[in-house]
Amino acid sequence: MSKKDNSTMRGKISAQPRLHQHAGEIQAYGTVSHLMPLDLEEPVRLEMTEQLNQLLADTMTLRDLYKKSHWQVAGPTFYQLHLLFDKHYEEQVEIVDEIAERIQLLGGLSIAMAADVAETTRIERPPRGREEVPVQISRLLDAHQIIIGHCRTLSQRASKLGDEGTNDLVVSDVLRANELQVWFLSEHLVDAPLVRAEEPRLRNVG
Repeated sequence: MSKKDNSTMRGKISAQPRLHQHAGEIQAYGTVSHLMPLDLEEPVRLEMTEQLNQLLADTMTLRDLYKKSHWQVAGPTFYQLHLLFDKHYEEQVEIVDEIAERIQLLGGLSIAMAADVAETTRIERPPRGREEVPVQISRLLDAHQIIIGHCRTLSQRASKLGDEGTNDLVVSDVLRANELQVWFLSEHLVDAPLVRAEEPRLRNVG
């Protein structure tokens, strides 16, 4: 390379940040990359990424519902539920990332922004204000039920289409985690005495 060419190359490099850049999308949402050596046909990957994005939107909503509950919980069980809600939130954060990475791996695009998630999720939007603990837990259980139902349908469909990777993710990472969280939540709605046990009622002898 001549000194002139070298000088020209150096002239194009600058430490000045190039701000406010804009350009067209390099991939449209709802499409998949064509050249993905995954041994899965494009129609399969399109269907799976669409279904996974629905699961992702619902999981992101559940994740945020846990954080809302964590911040706003009140009452005698505040300490226990404050910690439990945050634990479940962190677990849902991991699930969100795993679902999103599976979508990208299949050549698709993961839903990401809050506005898009709000338009897509099937989970009912809670009020901004604070609700009673039984209502908070019931909302979380309803959200889990939506996700669990979708997991069962999606896992079967993925297996039928030969997408065992998606099937494994949905069953092993999403379904089982949600089932376990449902168990922990449900036990808080059991109407059992806290301090004094109920005495057995005497039977009437006829």
